[in-house]
Amino acid sequence: MPEFTFVKPPNFTALLVDLRRKGKPVVVEGQSGTGKTTTVKKALAEIFPENAPRLLTPREPKDLPIIEAISEESGDETFVVDDFHRLNKETKERLANLAKVIAERDNRDGLPKLIIIGINNVGSDLIQLVPDIAKRMGIHRIAPGTPAVIGEMIKLGSIRLNIKIEEQEAIITDSRGDYWLTQQICKTICISANVDQTREVTHHINWTQDTIKAQVVETLHHNYDPAVREFCRGRRFRPTNDPYYKLLRAVSELEQSNVDLNELANARHDIKGSINNVKDHRLRVLLDQKETCARLFYYDADTKNFAIEDPALFYYIKNLNWEDLRQRCGFRDDPRDFEWDIAISFAGENRDIADFIGQKLRELDISVFYDRNYEDNYLGGLWSQQFLDIFVRKSRLVVAILDQHHKDKVWPTFERDCFTQRVSEAEVIPVFLDKTIFPGIPTDLVSIHFDYSGDIDAQADAIIDDIVLRIAGKLTSL
Repeated sequence: MPEFTFVKPPNFTALLVDLRRKGKPVVVEGQSGTGKTTTVKKALAEIFPENAPRLLTPREPKDLPIIEAISEESGDETFVVDDFHRLNKETKERLANLAKVIAERDNRDGLPKLIIIGINNVGSDLIQLVPDIAKRMGIHRIAPGTPAVIGEMIKLGSIRLNIKIEEQEAIITDSRGDYWLTQQICKTICISANVDQTREVTHHINWTQDTIKAQVVETLHHNYDPAVREFCRGRRFRPTNDPYYKLLRAVSELEQSNVDLNELANARHDIKGSINNVKDHRLRVLLDQKETCARLFYYDADTKNFAIEDPALFYYIKNLNWEDLRQRCGFRDDPRDFEWDIAISFAGENRDIADFIGQKLRELDISVFYDRNYEDNYLGGLWSQQFLDIFVRKSRLVVAILDQHHKDKVWPTFERDCFTQRVSEAEVIPVFLDKTIFPGIPTDLVSIHFDYSGDIDAQADAIIDDIVLRIAGKLTSL
């Protein structure tokens, strides 16, 4: 905790009163870097000057059993649960119910006091989990520091060091009300001026904003570059598999490090396809499988809330050279944006093999349009218009499972009419299950020919080798 430069947020006293009130559950929320944890620690230090309760966090494995054991029988003890949003849904709901039970009691003797700290909207999430809880507990949002508060923070540190930092307005602007970042920028400015302790005579420091920004980013590079690159490259690298990169770059251009991906997709039509490509399933799987990324990035697939909890990381990505990162990741510079890597066209008689191919492609971190998976998204709309968009514009490649059924049936024929124009651009991969000839698809076109028996289980390995891996290879070569 800052010893000399702590500044109280405007609602510090209101928070202090609720923290002091016996048994009353308290929620403290606010975006990363707003000083939630520091503020709670400072308040608890005033309430418990000798023995303040320690913070529990799901980030620490040794804390999880303690959190899981919190109950009505825990006694007259104060439990501070930090990073509440990182708990699983069942634990969050159980603690929310416990908070409601405690809040409703007139006599709270022998009951624990819960203090919950999380990112923005954790209070709202609790209310949704347990209706009516808002009336019975204290919910406090720690907002970013105002220019006046950040200015006071710089002043306190300057007095201790006996220095005068010029152009303080630039620090206030760059920090965006973030207390930690203010400290880091000021520290870098001081070090660049060889100020490492209090000066006997007041020392005036002039500094260059771009130089200091570059130094801060360089300091953070070794901490964050591996995880940022791993996130951007996704579960399986391909030169065209860049939706994670586009998503993170878009987040870096925002004012806050916590964003609703549905809202971001609607606001950024230029990359809407990429965001939709990952927000329903792929992003959650990436974080489940990449521990390095999961430590730095948070995503709730139900609410579509994506957050960067570390203010240093947010500052780092905001000041990255993104073109340099794109090249270091190995992505090609393609201005087009696709919602799906693959759209599968098939006749109903071949749904089983289409479903199997789509499933195996998704396991390779390839996004697939398969009509049954997206029917609910298009309720009330015309399939004809949706298919036109999907097979012409929204998919990088079309995989057409072709046989006599595809030629004879109305909907597959309509799909074929949509994507046939892409055959000449090598953006259609025909998978022939028989020798049917199709107008618009040359007989000498390099295609996949597969003798399908109708038994998926018996031919699973062959389908993977002869169809799935060849499609994945085509994507990699683009």
